Amino acid sequence: MTKKILVVDDSALMRRVLCDIIDSDDQFEVKDRATNGLEAFDLLSRNTYDAVVLDVNMPKMNGLQLLGELRKYKIKARVMMASTDTKEGARTTLDALELGALDFVHKPDNAFQCREGIFQENFLRTLKGVSESNYPVFTSAEKLEDDKKKNVKVLEILKKSTHKVVGSKVVAIASSTGGPKALQAVIPRLPGDLDAPVLVVQHMPKGFTASLAERLNNLSEIKVVEAAEGMELEKGTVYIAPGGLHLNVVTSLAGKYSIHLSDEPSREGVKPCANYMYESLMESRFDKIVCVVMTGMGADGTEGIRRLKEKKPIHVISQDQASCTVYGMPKSVYAEGLSNQVVTLDDIAQEISLNVGVSN
Repeated sequence: MTKKILVVDDSALMRRVLCDIIDSDDQFEVKDRATNGLEAFDLLSRNTYDAVVLDVNMPKMNGLQLLGELRKYKIKARVMMASTDTKEGARTTLDALELGALDFVHKPDNAFQCREGIFQENFLRTLKGVSESNYPVFTSAEKLEDDKKKNVKVLEILKKSTHKVVGSKVVAIASSTGGPKALQAVIPRLPGDLDAPVLVVQHMPKGFTASLAERLNNLSEIKVVEAAEGMELEKGTVYIAPGGLHLNVVTSLAGKYSIHLSDEPSREGVKPCANYMYESLMESRFDKIVCVVMTGMGADGTEGIRRLKEKKPIHVISQDQASCTVYGMPKSVYAEGLSNQVVTLDDIAQEISLNVGVSN
């Protein structure tokens, strides 16, 4: 069945270009168009669409304001943002994802650049993922507070426990569609003295991951940084792969671990790719490797984890279907029989902490 799409953009030229791209694929049909958030809100109040393509900067009601209104009135919509890659644009995109947008594409400044094959391919792939996603779930402030209290109790038990997780450890997380919001439900719940470094591959283009790292760092007790070439891995630090580069772990003769960023081709259609990260751990000497696969389209992470598991004893945690925005990557890992645990999003931080422990 053809998926019905609503396009919201104040530029007549951009609307036409985006509509042409959408209608070029037999999977989709542009059902309605809106020139601002007010028009879109009226349409969304009366109609249901498989996905909404939403611009940010518009008169009368912008994209963020529309998302806020949809949230306020509990109007369900699968929204894909069309975002710029400026620093301010990246922050706005993260605000949009926090408000309920499911994914985004980087929209070129020039409408004619949107007709390029690479943009069209990425746009249609992202739109497909969003149109097949679960609707966003709006978490209440009370639930967030209850989850924090629950996590504090777990950490108190962990710190008092006589059972210690010995040896050197590392955590490696992979996520895609729905990932920025999912990471916000995991990283801030990790203790600052986690007894392991944490590596994160979140599928994002260049220009967005620095803002993601900054936001997570401001919310977290654990330190969060955008990974840079040559950084030495330290316990209690989260390293987010920069958009447009692959993250690898290099083991030195002295047993130290550092980050190497590579510009190898895209893999699984993404860059950074989690498979590279997992495979780079094959030659490491960690006593315990905890792999976490969260919400996202496709199967990135599966091949890397399978190859890693052939060489090392690893523990694999995959997110359950009910709490995923898109049950693709974790489903693939589970279907291959690689998951040791399948847990809901709210329990992932707790399970990471229990598996690697805290520093003495």
